Amino acid sequence: MISRIDLRGSLPENLRDVLPRAELDVEAALAQVRPVCEDVRHRGLAAVRELTARFDGVELESTRVPADAIAAALAGLGPDVRAALEESIRRARLVHRDQRRTDTTTRVVPGGTVTERWIPVERVGLYVPGGRAVYPSSVVMNVVPAQEAGVPSLAVTSPPQAEFGGLPHPTILAACALLGVEEVYAVGGAQAVAMFAYGTEECAPAVMVTGPGNIYVAAAKRLLKGRIGIDSEAGPTEIAILADDTADAAHVAADLISQAEHDVIAAAVLVTPSERLAEAVEKELPGQVAATRHSERIAEALAGRQSGIVLVSGLEDGLKVVDAYAAEHLEIQTAGARDVAARVRNAGAIFVGPYSPVSLGDYMAGSNHVLPTGGCACHSSGLSVQTFLRGVHVVDYTREALAEAAAHVYALSEAEDLPAHGAAVRARFGGGTR
Repeated sequence: MISRIDLRGSLPENLRDVLPRAELDVEAALAQVRPVCEDVRHRGLAAVRELTARFDGVELESTRVPADAIAAALAGLGPDVRAALEESIRRARLVHRDQRRTDTTTRVVPGGTVTERWIPVERVGLYVPGGRAVYPSSVVMNVVPAQEAGVPSLAVTSPPQAEFGGLPHPTILAACALLGVEEVYAVGGAQAVAMFAYGTEECAPAVMVTGPGNIYVAAAKRLLKGRIGIDSEAGPTEIAILADDTADAAHVAADLISQAEHDVIAAAVLVTPSERLAEAVEKELPGQVAATRHSERIAEALAGRQSGIVLVSGLEDGLKVVDAYAAEHLEIQTAGARDVAARVRNAGAIFVGPYSPVSLGDYMAGSNHVLPTGGCACHSSGLSVQTFLRGVHVVDYTREALAEAAAHVYALSEAEDLPAHGAAVRARFGGGTR
């Protein structure tokens, strides 16, 4: 059901190349999304409606979801799901509120200061996927940090569902209502990203688009990056678990399955120095998979080239492997898990010990589940308040403070053969300060 990679002994130099990883050719998808985005750019709403009919099989009179539909979705939400979403929102707000930045003023010299101001982006488009599963949790994870950052204008879009009259899934709409989001669109795929990038007759353009989606969403974000800011090109979800003999095989198997449930190309990787644990997990998987609702999808994901059990000589090598893999989600189920977790450098989010499963982070930990995938965690971060803020330096120098720095400006402007830089300072002092 799941393959093994034996790296016991010495680790290869090309470690990243030998680890399991999903194939996601975003570059190839660019050729498919480019005409879609260009169509939206030139024809606006008409193009979005035609593309939605072609790709989603839904004829839309309007892309914007009516306010009464959002209110009705909340009214029809089951009490248990509503309570869970409200608690998820509460916990997410606690965590993200503490991420707010404050302006900092540094006195460089007497009369010379630099202030770093944190300014939220003006408008964001938040993408919530729809397909094999329904993701109201992704509404929470997108909206809460944007709101806590103080973004003045935000809109959510999610693919239309034929079974719900061409609207996004009602649980998505209900989550929007709980968060006070009134601007919601029934648009998915590359055309949704293009809608936010270029604007239409119904939707004002945004300066940033965030949120996970399929390969076409990722390709559109890559194509339009520059015109819009993006969080990342999110690919298939992935979990890595670093575990030793102290781990419970049933827990490990359940956690691998939980992420494999997302998609047939979802990645589930166990890294362990324990052959005993590896064998126990292999024995656990078939029974647990058979008992799940989406057993065929999960079995395909676990058997794919993106999943596997990686055997290593010890925890030191295990840490090197998980740092090279740079998982979206990384669980540490070892002795002294907190100390081991503190040594990890590359991961989207780290889950410490047997009672911090990834499922908790998906819904209720308070952390954000919009995270870098495909090894991007070695250089990128998950969605946060910081995503929606720009640091702007405000430089405020008096005449005397500029005079003190002038000679250094002249010297550097000559060194770089940019004499007009020095001249711009000399002009303020009648030709020079030497």
